[in-house]
Amino acid sequence: MHKLHHRLALCIATICLAVVLPACGDTAQGRADETKRSSDTLAISTWKLPKELSFCGERVPLEIPEVRERAEREFYINLQTPGQIILYIKRSGRYFPTFEKLLKEAGGPEDLKYLSVAESALFMARSPKDAVGLWQFIPGTGRAYGLTINDEVDERRNVAKSTKAAIAYLRAGRDANGSWSNAAAGYNMGHENLSGNVKFQQKEDYYDLFLNEETSRYILRIAMIKHLMEHAHEYGIIVPKSERYDEPPTRIIRENGAVSNLTQWAIANGTTYKDVKLLNPWILGRGIPAPMNGKAWEIQIPR
Repeated sequence: MHKLHHRLALCIATICLAVVLPACGDTAQGRADETKRSSDTLAISTWKLPKELSFCGERVPLEIPEVRERAEREFYINLQTPGQIILYIKRSGRYFPTFEKLLKEAGGPEDLKYLSVAESALFMARSPKDAVGLWQFIPGTGRAYGLTINDEVDERRNVAKSTKAAIAYLRAGRDANGSWSNAAAGYNMGHENLSGNVKFQQKEDYYDLFLNEETSRYILRIAMIKHLMEHAHEYGIIVPKSERYDEPPTRIIRENGAVSNLTQWAIANGTTYKDVKLLNPWILGRGIPAPMNGKAWEIQIPR
């Protein structure tokens, strides 16, 4: 009888172990799976839309559901390409000082500099619609705002002159349509087109207007670029000031006549053809014609 009781106890213990051990294994495996899921979570899925966005001192109304959804689109799309944000920040070291100086002189809000980032990524780009330069002027608008554009010279690629033209065009849009957000929207779709939408829809606020997809995204894209450039470190994007591209020290030579051979001109002025072309991307060929209307070309060379 004693042996029977012993065998029975042994069987019960074996059955209990068979039940308990897999359960313990399931718990341990569950913890391991949870840890793996946590380590596999993309950082971008933990980042949330900032509580506030603004452009030129004008608040983005994120409490409007469709505006918030549009803002989230720009938030995640931009964060998908952190390398591009790094390039924005690096290039800003070269161009933002000029933008800020000219905006201050013109009494324009500093946030307008981010419009250039949205337009060109701070690169001397050319679009399929023949928009050129940091501010992406098309030929007609560029000429209307005083820029020389021909086969030899394209001042849409002149940093200072194109920036002054962009500020003037944006100010005209603000005067016509009442806000800097509307001015920027008009920069994208044309001030007259925006005015037509304001009149037809009987709404003056950009966020109350139904516009084409590109312009509907435009202000939110600029506001988001501003936020991400100013708060890049919060998203693990670190670009020390020492790694940003500098505005090289230069001096200006005023040239009243034509320059037929830019190489010889560069050598005579103690520099090289390469440096002249890099510092003056508005010069398209190997020489420049005589300036019109008694003006002078301002050619930058290394100091």
